[in-house]
Amino acid sequence: MRSSGRNSSGNSGGRRGSGGGRGNHRGAGNDRDDKQKRAGKPRPEERRYDVGGSSDAPRKGRGDAARGGAKGGPRQSPQRGGGRTAPARSREYDARSEERNRERYADKPVIKTPKTFGDQEGERLQKVLARAGMGSRRACEELIDAGRVEVNGRIVIEQGVRVDPEKDEIKVDGLTVATQSHLFFALNKPAGVVSTMEDPDGRQCLGDYVTNRETRLFHVGRLDTETEGIILLTNHGELAHRLTHPKYGVKKTYLAAIQGPLPRELGKRLKEGIALEDGYARADHFRVVENTGKNYLVEVTLHEGRKHIVRRMLAEAGFPVDKLVRTAFGPITLGDQKSGWLRRLTNTEVGMLMKEVGL
Repeated sequence: MRSSGRNSSGNSGGRRGSGGGRGNHRGAGNDRDDKQKRAGKPRPEERRYDVGGSSDAPRKGRGDAARGGAKGGPRQSPQRGGGRTAPARSREYDARSEERNRERYADKPVIKTPKTFGDQEGERLQKVLARAGMGSRRACEELIDAGRVEVNGRIVIEQGVRVDPEKDEIKVDGLTVATQSHLFFALNKPAGVVSTMEDPDGRQCLGDYVTNRETRLFHVGRLDTETEGIILLTNHGELAHRLTHPKYGVKKTYLAAIQGPLPRELGKRLKEGIALEDGYARADHFRVVENTGKNYLVEVTLHEGRKHIVRRMLAEAGFPVDKLVRTAFGPITLGDQKSGWLRRLTNTEVGMLMKEVGL
């Protein structure tokens, strides 16, 4: 009984010991196997997700892996030989390759394509009109369809006609369109402003109103320092010259405040001519605009441009001028433009000016 107990306790102890040993051995072996397996298995960020590669690669249709790359990761090319990936080409390599290709074809003759297949000369007429401010391209196409556009004296009704803005004469409704980079402004000059673009004495001048313009502008004619009203500014030299040349006889209209009473024959006398120290001066038109007691506001129109011409004529007739305002220069009127304000002329106004002097 005692030996049986010993055997039993020994066997059971042995079993426990054996069981514990086997358990420890298995546990140690499992840990080593797991480490070996983990050591041979790539980390998630190192795994390849190539479709159609090795047998252990994910099958098609398995989310991001089937599309050739992990979500958010770069697409990699299939690996070859030992699981190594092909090295990516550097930017320097691509740059050198492109430079070699350029040198290879540098001496290759340039083939000039016929105009029918390449760019045609000039610009489309509707594009030139739109850039000149005649409206949208669609509106300019409607002007062409209506037969209102002329190119070098010929009415154009077909679309797509090409023109040279530097050489061709383009008109809309008989008025020349300024297609080049010309600027045209009208200034309501206040009294006390000198009619020059610069003044060495530092007085206020016309240039003070266009200081933000990059292009140099000319003033068309002059106004006395104390005379108010419209004066034109432009960088179109030929137009400025013709508007002031006596040959073209561009008329200017003035409003003068004088003291009466006025004789009925004053207008006739002014039209027939007033003798001045530098010759006769004649008015083209005269009328009384307003009369309040002895205060008269008269309108005088003439095409001459001599210095102080209106003041001298009325003073010679016996009626010195208290205040003088020029209200129109050719077809351009002052209207309700405020004193000291500068405005850009419309395309219609520019066309009317050019028509006035034959441009």
